[in-house]
Amino acid sequence: MRALYTPEERLRRDRSPWTLVQGILAPLQFIVMLASVVLLVRFLMTGEGYAIAVASVVVKTALLYLIMVTGSIWEKEVFGQWLFAAPFFWEDVVSMGVIALHTAYLVGLVVPMLGPVALTWLALAAYAAYTVNALQFVLKLRAARRSEQQTPLMGVPS
Repeated sequence: MRALYTPEERLRRDRSPWTLVQGILAPLQFIVMLASVVLLVRFLMTGEGYAIAVASVVVKTALLYLIMVTGSIWEKEVFGQWLFAAPFFWEDVVSMGVIALHTAYLVGLVVPMLGPVALTWLALAAYAAYTVNALQFVLKLRAARRSEQQTPLMGVPS
């Protein structure tokens, strides 16, 4: 099995400003999702707060789009292709499904084919897919960190 990063890719990763951007956006997006889940569940349980719940999903979706664009730039810098680089192929595949679900929610707001309760469930389904995708990335990066601790680059902090 190939290491997550070749030595050259590790150097590009460590030198890329997009690595820091991803490191900031990923936890921010997760925090926004957690707050949004609370608001969505509150709406389902009480029927109140729909507007703020919708706003939270829109903010979460905007962050998702932002992290996907910046992540594509990062992937291009590190691996030489915009998306579906071998080390992150399956994470990118699942990300496409996550984006599709979030986009379907936004379309549902504009083209009112679903009511508020159905849209809320769609948002929660999008969040479930996003959580699976986030776990994919966390597990992959933890494995890479363990591997890097076993084979550090000479003179380059890992």
